[in-house]
Amino acid sequence: MQVTTLSGGPPIIIAHRGASGERPEHTLASYQLAIEQGADFIEPDLVLTGDGILVARHENEISETTDVADRPEFAARKATKMIDGESHEGWFTEDFTLAELKTLRARERLPELRAANAAYDGQFEIPTFEEILQLLQQQEQQSGRRIGVYPETKHPSYFKALGLDHDEPMLKLLNQYGYSGKDDPVFIQSFEVGNLKGLHKKTEIRLVQLVAGEGGPPDDQGLTYAAMLTTDGLAAIAGYADGLGPSKDLVIGRNLLGQLGAPSGLVEAAHKVGLLVHPWTFRRENYFLPTDFKSGIDPREPGDLEGEVRAFVAAGVDGLFSDNPDLAAAAIR
Repeated sequence: MQVTTLSGGPPIIIAHRGASGERPEHTLASYQLAIEQGADFIEPDLVLTGDGILVARHENEISETTDVADRPEFAARKATKMIDGESHEGWFTEDFTLAELKTLRARERLPELRAANAAYDGQFEIPTFEEILQLLQQQEQQSGRRIGVYPETKHPSYFKALGLDHDEPMLKLLNQYGYSGKDDPVFIQSFEVGNLKGLHKKTEIRLVQLVAGEGGPPDDQGLTYAAMLTTDGLAAIAGYADGLGPSKDLVIGRNLLGQLGAPSGLVEAAHKVGLLVHPWTFRRENYFLPTDFKSGIDPREPGDLEGEVRAFVAAGVDGLFSDNPDLAAAAIR
């Protein structure tokens, strides 16, 4: 059965960390390629530098995505920190100024799966959020097409405890570059609840509650994601957010053989309380695909991502995050 989106229009394509299936993630090159491939929105994960500047990295620990471990001048910055209840060792953005981070170069995070991406190692800087917004502005001026932005606040409670706040600089920049209201192509997402509730009081920008298949929001130890997906839980989310960003397995699970099953009903339940549904993450490599969409046993080879995307479109999702926006666009359009 085909379920329609909440708006009745086609689902939006959100470039997950840019076109990260083909360029090192969270680089201007990755975002640029995503725009060229037809993404409606690009997604920067936002962390903060020690001097309070928003930059795009998947995590504030940057040894996987930069060459920091090879830089002797920063060897002494290696640290172990507790973040959201888990211990992490490495180098952290909050221990660097922006000027210092700008001396580092980006690296492919999954070189064992994406060897071609690793060929770009060392070529790109860590971009600031403002540089990303400037890229979007330039693209709009050149093409006439307005690209949306879909930032995620990473570990906002952790940063706030350090005296570093996402909200003020993020909202200021979004407003400056024309992303300030419900009608603008912008969503702010978070796995935390408190910061979304706080943003709800400060801005008209649409907000999205991220949920994973297990655990719960890092800022509320008494709450589980499972409880948030009940009828009452979804109604509570609708009180402060406009959408839900679930792990895709929560929308359509897999059977014991790893094949795609039937839709869970989450989309209809969320739509009933007025919430958009934007699942994550759609990737072309066999490693990430359901068994019935794999092209073979080599985890690095591309499988039938378009087929997987079409199954989720039929389930009524309002948008989806993909490392391969061109293939998502081909499936949807």
